[in-house]
Amino acid sequence: MKRLLVLLAMLTATTAFAQTLDQRIDRELPSLIETYKGLHAAPELSMQEAKTSALLASRLRALGYEVTYPVGKYDKPNDTCYGVVAVMKNGKGPAVLVRTDMDALPITESTGLPYASTVRVKNAGGDEVGVMHACGHDIHITTMLGTAKMLADLKSQWHGTVILVGQPAEEIVAGAKGMLADNLYQRFPKPDYIVALHDSPLIAAGKVGYTPGYFLAASDSINVTIRGVGGHGASPQSTKDPIVAAAEFITQLQTIASRERSPLDPIVVTVGSIHGGTKRNIIPDEVKLQLTLRTFDPQVRARALESIARIAKGVALSAGIPEERAPIIEEVPEERSASTYNDPALTQRLVASLNKAIGAENVVEMKPLTVSEDVNRFGLDRQIPLVMLNLGAVDGAKLASGQTIPGLHSSGFAPLPEPTLRTGIKSMTSMVLDLLP
Repeated sequence: MKRLLVLLAMLTATTAFAQTLDQRIDRELPSLIETYKGLHAAPELSMQEAKTSALLASRLRALGYEVTYPVGKYDKPNDTCYGVVAVMKNGKGPAVLVRTDMDALPITESTGLPYASTVRVKNAGGDEVGVMHACGHDIHITTMLGTAKMLADLKSQWHGTVILVGQPAEEIVAGAKGMLADNLYQRFPKPDYIVALHDSPLIAAGKVGYTPGYFLAASDSINVTIRGVGGHGASPQSTKDPIVAAAEFITQLQTIASRERSPLDPIVVTVGSIHGGTKRNIIPDEVKLQLTLRTFDPQVRARALESIARIAKGVALSAGIPEERAPIIEEVPEERSASTYNDPALTQRLVASLNKAIGAENVVEMKPLTVSEDVNRFGLDRQIPLVMLNLGAVDGAKLASGQTIPGLHSSGFAPLPEPTLRTGIKSMTSMVLDLLP
C-alpha cells in the first residue's frame, strides 16, 4: 500500500509539473512569438550579428544569467566575433551547454509573410544582397530565450550549471571555432553535456526527430582550376580547351560516389559554380570550379579528396594539356566542418525524456542528413557528449499530403511559429532538467 501511495505521489507530481510547464510556456508564448517575428524581420549576415547578439545578451541578463558579450575572435583582428555566453549556477551538479546560432543568409525572402525580411546589406565582397533567416536561426534564438526563462523560473527543480551559448557565423562555419579560440572552456565552465535543436521542414511542427551516431555530414570546400591553352574558337586544334576538359571533369566526378565508394558509405560531390571564358569565339586559358564534398566517415573523406585531385589531373593528361598547365586543386580549410556525431548513450537518455515530455508518438527517429554544421566543434572531437535534435517546423497536414514545402536555405522557407516554439521550449527545458537532477 505504501509503495502504491509513493507511485501515485510521483505520478501526481510529474503530471503537475507537466501542467505547470505547459502553463508557463502558454504565458510566455505571445511575447516570444513577437520576439521571433522581430528577429525574422531584422536578420543579420554572418559576422554582422551585432544587433541580434545584443538583444540575446540583454534578454538573458534580464532573466538573471551572468552574461559575457562579445565572446570570440576571428583570424582577422578587426573582425568582431559576436558570441554570447550566459551562465546560471545553482549549486553542485553537472554543467549543460545549450547552443543556438544567430546568423542569417544572403537570400531575398519570398514568403509574403507580414513580418518578412526586406533587409538589404553589403556582403563581405561589397555586393548588395537580400538577407533572410532561411535556416530558422530566429526560431533557435527564440527557443533559447523561452528555455532560459523556464529554467530561471524552475530553479528549485534543478541543480548544477546552465551555459547558454549564442553562436555567430554558423553559416560560414566560423563562429564555433572563433568562440573556442577565445578560450571558451577556460573562461567559462566546461560542460558535461551539449544539447542543441535545429528546426526542420522534414517533420511536422509538434514533433522532434533524433538520429543516434552520425547525424550531419562533414563538409569540404574545394576550388579547382582547369587550365588549358586558349585561342580562337574557330581554330580549336591550336588550343587545349579547358571548357571541354572541365565538362569531362564534372562528368567523371560522379563516379566517385557511383563506382569508387561502397553504396553503404554516404557521399555527395557537387559542383556549385563554374566560370570560364569571356566571349563565344574565344577559347579561354582556364575554367574555375567550386565544389562541395559531403561525407561522414573520415577515411571516406580522405579517399574522396584524393579522387577529386586524381580525376582532375587525369582529365588534363588525356586532353594533352602540358604538365606546366596541370590543374590547380585547393582545399579551403576555413570552410571545412567535421561531421556531427550524436552520442548514442546521451541520445537514448534524451529520447526517454522527450517521450515523457511531448509523448512518444511525437518523437521520431530520422536518417542522417548530408547538410553540415559546426556545433560539433563544441564537443572537442567527441570528448564531450553532444546531441543535436531536429525540431519539426512545418504544417503536418501539408507534409502528409505530399505537397511541396520550401526547405532550409529556400527563399520561401516559413516555419510555423507557435507550435514550433512551444515544442522546442518544452523539449529543451525538459531535457536540461533531466540532465540537471
